[in-house]
Amino acid sequence: MGLPGALAALLLLLGSACGRAAEEEEEEEEAAPSSPADFLLLELSLGKFKTILLNRTVPTEAVLRNIASNVTVIIFQIHTHQKNVTISFDKKLSMNSSGSGADRGLVSLLQPQQSVCTWYLRAVDADQVLSSAVSLSYTERDPIPGGCNLEFDLEIDPSIYLEYNLAETHIKFAPANLGYTRGANPPSCDSGTGRDTRWRLYYEIYQYFLPENDLSEAAFMSHMRRMTEVQNIRANGVRLMILSSEDKTDLYFSSLPGQGVIYNVIVRDPLWNTSAAYVPVHTYACNLNAVVDNCASLRRLSTKVFFTMLAVLGLFVCFFGHRFWKTDLFFMGFIFVAFFFFIGITQTADLPYDVDLGCTALAGAVGGLLLVAYWWRFGVVFLCMLVVGFVLGFLVAATMFFTPLGDYSVFQDDAVFWVTFCCVALMVPVIFVGCPLVLNIVACGILGSYTLVLAAACYLYTSLSYIGVNLLRRVLNNDFRRAYSNVPFQPNDLILLAVWVMLAFGGITVQLRRERGEAPFPPHPYRLWRRERERRITNVLDPSHHVPPLKERILSQVSQVKDLFHREQPAGERTPLLL
Repeated sequence: MGLPGALAALLLLLGSACGRAAEEEEEEEEAAPSSPADFLLLELSLGKFKTILLNRTVPTEAVLRNIASNVTVIIFQIHTHQKNVTISFDKKLSMNSSGSGADRGLVSLLQPQQSVCTWYLRAVDADQVLSSAVSLSYTERDPIPGGCNLEFDLEIDPSIYLEYNLAETHIKFAPANLGYTRGANPPSCDSGTGRDTRWRLYYEIYQYFLPENDLSEAAFMSHMRRMTEVQNIRANGVRLMILSSEDKTDLYFSSLPGQGVIYNVIVRDPLWNTSAAYVPVHTYACNLNAVVDNCASLRRLSTKVFFTMLAVLGLFVCFFGHRFWKTDLFFMGFIFVAFFFFIGITQTADLPYDVDLGCTALAGAVGGLLLVAYWWRFGVVFLCMLVVGFVLGFLVAATMFFTPLGDYSVFQDDAVFWVTFCCVALMVPVIFVGCPLVLNIVACGILGSYTLVLAAACYLYTSLSYIGVNLLRRVLNNDFRRAYSNVPFQPNDLILLAVWVMLAFGGITVQLRRERGEAPFPPHPYRLWRRERERRITNVLDPSHHVPPLKERILSQVSQVKDLFHREQPAGERTPLLL
């Protein structure tokens, strides 16, 4: 063999050696992520929650073993208090095989003879995130949540997606599909609408309220477990509605900032009488992580000052309103004008909230003074009682729509809602048209005591404040008509409701007993003033007759003030003269 042949052989050997080395390096790189040093192992059991601290740098491998042969679908879900996490079928993340969020789930369709499932978890934004994971099993007759997904990234997506603002919370989810055996082709989602298709499925929407004034992670973790399985959801949650497959799978609810709420959906197959649960989702309708305007600082100082001062005046009116008639009129005029002024300035001017509230307080004070001035000048009881009746009627109508009656779909039409609302509000002054004294005392008791509830809402959570808040939302937000306004009724609400009822009843009783045998309303102030003025003019013996008119008295006082600035003139010799 010559020199060229030897060189060729040497080059060939080097090339083959380099190729084998490169292949070995690639194999080592592919096998590296599965090493115990790169992944934390989490062993799962069906239906049992596991708490784990996820890491952003070191992912976690969740493994479920010994799956029974009759199980066809496994839904794996993970929940965190506020931080986002990512779950995936594969070690390498991809859009079609992973999902991120605080409440996310994956559906694993089992193949024949498969008894092990694996998922991969990691934190997204934070270094460490405390999370709770669980896996649930379903059989071939159970429907598959999110099995007919056409909107989201995953092919089968059992998660519920949630968005919120201060007025409403929006949830949406993918339609479900019928269950099927392992290895079979899934039923078509849009081949027909008969009884053998997914169009026979029904969806039950459930809501669960976390404890009031409790934003802790421990409370969330313990209560979330009550809304994952079908039996627990039906035992603990409140069913809001039932949707057919023809209805839209996006819903709107009234937001409750600072109150934890969990939503979940149960899909039911009426043919086999089987059910399956989606992955629950939770919200506080506020940002737990924000430095400013977070869940702990929702109640502004300006709001506390405004409603605390209003509650002091309202408590006085509750027990002494009719006796101090002008204070009562100022209170009613303040509420009437402030309500409509706040609506107008919010819709027309883009001002900060504190400025809006300050202008509202100023306008309300002007409105109260104008009503008092109207009474002083004209003394017409009927028109004053009309304002009082309107204010009480607004509260009665708002309370009626605060109950489950307001969630009927017919009231989502603005025309039906406002016609009904105005009719109820007008019924109050019409009912009491023959007894204005009773109307005024009842209004003082109910409205005055309700201001105490509004003031309490500035310091602790209570659902009773949404009697007025939901009415403002309906006026200011055009989309709020589609929202269901279900609210919790927990110990704080029971206590404040009892206080409201006792104060209202006590105030009404005290004023009715005090005014028994008295004149219904005080005399006309302007007439009294004119009569007194004429008496002073005509009665010479009255000492007030010799009192100069007000204009002359004011000028006299002003001239005396001017004398203080005049320099004293010299008066000549100051010593006694000698005779």
